Amino acid sequence: MPNLVISDYDYVLSKNAKVAVKPREPRTKKSSWLRTLFIVLVLVFLFLPIFVLVLFSFNQSEMNIVFTGFTTKWYAHIFQNADLLDAFKNTILIAVFSTTISTILGTLAAVGLKKFKFFGKRAINELIYIPIVISEIVLGISLLSIFSLFRVKLGFWSILLAHITFSTPFVINSVRSVLFSIPPSIEEAAEDLGANRWQTFFRVTLPLIKPGIYSGAILAFTLSLDDVVVSYFTAGPGTNTLPLYIYSIIKTGITPDVNALTTLMLLVTIILLFVSYFVRTKKNHKSKTRKSKIHTFITTKTRKESTS
Repeated sequence: MPNLVISDYDYVLSKNAKVAVKPREPRTKKSSWLRTLFIVLVLVFLFLPIFVLVLFSFNQSEMNIVFTGFTTKWYAHIFQNADLLDAFKNTILIAVFSTTISTILGTLAAVGLKKFKFFGKRAINELIYIPIVISEIVLGISLLSIFSLFRVKLGFWSILLAHITFSTPFVINSVRSVLFSIPPSIEEAAEDLGANRWQTFFRVTLPLIKPGIYSGAILAFTLSLDDVVVSYFTAGPGTNTLPLYIYSIIKTGITPDVNALTTLMLLVTIILLFVSYFVRTKKNHKSKTRKSKIHTFITTKTRKESTS
């Protein structure tokens, strides 16, 4: 095929159509400045509330309305606030348990909906989206009605069941989206090589759907951690979570020890993100090194065979 030189508004002839190629307009200083300003404004809009939250965790005033001075006493006061610690403990336990259970159930359900054919499969595929798109108030009232019908005592376990209920569909959709991207030929090749269904699932399918499982688990943990509406309808009189505790003190004013606790949670999240980044970077480096060694070995062996 001859080399084609494309100049301004030249036309490239293809087999079926004539395609007009227009030159890219050069970037001006004004457009670059506006783009930078827009990015800065978006970043300020996103991170300014977090900065204010962290700043007011060092506020001397207990009313926490105006910043009156710098102090770190509220970080020590966290451990003296029994109600705050109890709410935080319940929040973490419910988030961990609900994430673990919903991830297992969601993964198995996604695999079952993808692999097997049964009566009502199409209806179930559509009904899965109901807990996702339905209003949280409607979902909370529905769960409260079910718990009342079966005389389930409201408290820690009712909140846990409620969180598993609305978290599982998110995991199912996350895992199922990855499953549909896996070619069936990969699993068929494993079965042709002698692997049974369990070996194919644990050694082939499961490693391939890990990104979907991880993303679904993170989403389920986040939804459980900051849920207010569903927890409000399903919590008993003696059980409290951190979002419900913060909601209950809004009228009297959020104290700086709450800001201090949320700042510590933010710090832990940032540390985990950095650790995850470095682990992923190190893993990718090892993978590239291993691939490079394999490539070098194959190239060297091929050269030796060709020379001999």
